[in-house]
Amino acid sequence: MKLNIKLLTASLMGGLLILLSGCDDIGPPMTRTALSIERWRSDLQRKEIDLPNGAHMAYLEGGKGAPLVLVHGFGTDKDNFTRVARWLTPHYRVIIPDLIGFGESSHLPEVDYRFAAQAARVHDFVQSLGLKRVSLGGNSMGGAIALSYAAQHPQDVESLWLLDPAGIAEAPYGDLARTLLAGKPNPLIITKESDFPAMMQFAMSDPPYLPTPVMNVLARQRIANQSLERSVFKQIALDSVSKEIRGLTTPTLIVWGAEDRVLSAGAAPVLRSLLPRSEAIIMPHVGHAPMIEQPRQSAEDYLRFRARIDARSLL
Repeated sequence: MKLNIKLLTASLMGGLLILLSGCDDIGPPMTRTALSIERWRSDLQRKEIDLPNGAHMAYLEGGKGAPLVLVHGFGTDKDNFTRVARWLTPHYRVIIPDLIGFGESSHLPEVDYRFAAQAARVHDFVQSLGLKRVSLGGNSMGGAIALSYAAQHPQDVESLWLLDPAGIAEAPYGDLARTLLAGKPNPLIITKESDFPAMMQFAMSDPPYLPTPVMNVLARQRIANQSLERSVFKQIALDSVSKEIRGLTTPTLIVWGAEDRVLSAGAAPVLRSLLPRSEAIIMPHVGHAPMIEQPRQSAEDYLRFRARIDARSLL
């Protein structure tokens, strides 16, 4: 009888998590193990590179085929796309960087974090990998960065996948904007460990289960970076890509969670009106992070979109 190696390995790793639960400080090893499992299941490996300007970037890469670069949002990191990548790496060379200021990449407090400047840095990263023409995906802030990248280098972007993107000036207010206008604390900024589960509930309609020790580790990382995050948020809060993307003809799939409290799903038709070759999907019972809340459905919708535009290119 043949052994299912992947199932056996997953079982062994699951057993390791149980053993770790008896340790005094289980958070860091549990988090490392959980991330290792998710990356392994998605055929992703951690890599790093130094950019010509001296900045250091960590990233995940896996799969074969045309390059697909995925850009995370504010306060998050490359592993926000790890789960959805499971259904993408069989078809594409998936590349997921930690943006400068986040994750394991250089944290530079003095640089420009507006969308155009971040897009220029992502372009430098892509060029440093020796790539020219890529498809881009992005969530929230990452979606605005992807849009700005395509506006700056339209000949270098094959397609766009925008998941609840930021940066649309004409979009209606969501709960986040109303919260801030009322003078209340930003629910996306983590100042203590108990803020993290509340942030997940605010950002997602159906957040995935995370053990408390793992959430505490992630919270401590955010707390350590909160000064820079406040600076970044201040720069992007009123930034917009609307003018630069108007009329952009890059084939684009817009995806929005119907229950997004961070950025209103009412922005989807506004964005469609700016992009003549775009289509939109509104996902029911989903919040601000479709690729986390519904990773398989998000991937399948994207694969169908790519199949359609690839078929049109052959006509």
